[in-house]
Amino acid sequence: MLRPRAWQTLLRLLLIVFDIAALNLATQAAYALGAESLVSAGFRLPADPLTPLRLSVLGSIIALIVFTSHGLYEMKRGASRLDEAVKVLTAVSFTMVLVIFVNALIGEFGGEEMPWTREILFQGWLLAVAGCLTGRFLHRTFVYVLRRFDIDTRRVLIVGAREPGRLVWNTIRRRPELGYRVQGFLSDTVPIGDLVDGLPVLGRTDHIRRVIRATRADEVIIALSGRSSQDLLEVIALAEDESVAIKVYPDTFQLITNNEVSIGDLRDLPLVSVKNAALDNPWNRALKRGLDLVVASLVLLVAAPVMLLIALAIRLESRGPIFFLQERVGLDGQPFWMIKFRTMRPDAERFSTWTVQNDPRVTRVGRFLRRTSLDELPQLINVLIGEMSIVGPRPEQARWVEQFRQQIPRYMRRHKEKAGLTGWAQVNGLRGDTSIEERTRYDLYYVENWSLLFDIKIILRTIINFITGRQENAY
Repeated sequence: MLRPRAWQTLLRLLLIVFDIAALNLATQAAYALGAESLVSAGFRLPADPLTPLRLSVLGSIIALIVFTSHGLYEMKRGASRLDEAVKVLTAVSFTMVLVIFVNALIGEFGGEEMPWTREILFQGWLLAVAGCLTGRFLHRTFVYVLRRFDIDTRRVLIVGAREPGRLVWNTIRRRPELGYRVQGFLSDTVPIGDLVDGLPVLGRTDHIRRVIRATRADEVIIALSGRSSQDLLEVIALAEDESVAIKVYPDTFQLITNNEVSIGDLRDLPLVSVKNAALDNPWNRALKRGLDLVVASLVLLVAAPVMLLIALAIRLESRGPIFFLQERVGLDGQPFWMIKFRTMRPDAERFSTWTVQNDPRVTRVGRFLRRTSLDELPQLINVLIGEMSIVGPRPEQARWVEQFRQQIPRYMRRHKEKAGLTGWAQVNGLRGDTSIEERTRYDLYYVENWSLLFDIKIILRTIINFITGRQENAY
């Protein structure tokens, strides 16, 4: 079964296909319907079949950028359909203006441009709007069907069983098509085990971490009333450690005073999303994924001869496998197998689990590989298959993650993004046997301040550190 984020990605791609298909079909239909207006205006279609194809490709790219910038691929549950229709109308209109401009620009540079008349433009615009809205209706219907089979659903906990919490619950259960599966309430006023409007109270607010794990919740909605801002922030801090989405019912909105919030809708009931990471935006994730694919492919291509020499050196020095695979914890707390060149004796894990300076288990070749970080090169394969990113928090073993999440506030928030081959903590010398608290602070700073330029900066600093040999705490 695919993970929730994978389903979200597939459904978003399907929506993009529907939109692009609708726009291109609308264009073809408009030209077919407007053939007479072209003839009467003295125009004819280009003889070169590549001319309309080129404009179609350019128009599709423009549409994708415009639709994304209008928030039409955010996939919000319960968003207003009227608002969506207005956004579609605006995006189609803006796309058409840009395509007309690009078409004219092609003609200015000596290329063959597509002819058009006012009738074709109006018919194309009308058909494009109608086609996109129809495609989105079909997509929405398909998603609702999937949710009946428990696909693309979200397991939800509601914190607070008084009037605000009950209002949230009753709003959700009136709309099963949204795919929310509410597991129960957390309450400090209603006894555990009691039913509130047919929904059980599963624990106290200070039990939230345990209940999230027990119910495997994806989202927490905080709907407390009459509580201090400190109480609210404590609940948010506890929930953040569990890599769940956190939303606050606006009965307590006045208690949130920072500017790291964004409004989302549940029908007529607005919710406040607390501290959305930059990479929650699908466009940002696409940019980061594109950078990962480009960098990983180029480095693997250039480093292939070096990797062959490393593999040979490992095999000549000691018996055992060339690669070392270890289960690490990545995005959303999910395990994956991380690949490295083996740098220790084959039986190393029997004696210790944490590498320290002058570790006797490290081989001579391994010491060189660790000092230069060349042992990390096979992780580019993890990057290519989507388990890791070039830049991100370094992944840890499950046992350490469990220990650190108990000791360090907000530790699990670093798992909101993919694990990285390098990271902001690593380029600042925080690697190996260094303070995990300090590393976590750097990781959280990266997660909450991500930008494409920030990634490029970290990659460049990693390259400079490699060239100059400034690999601090690499052993």
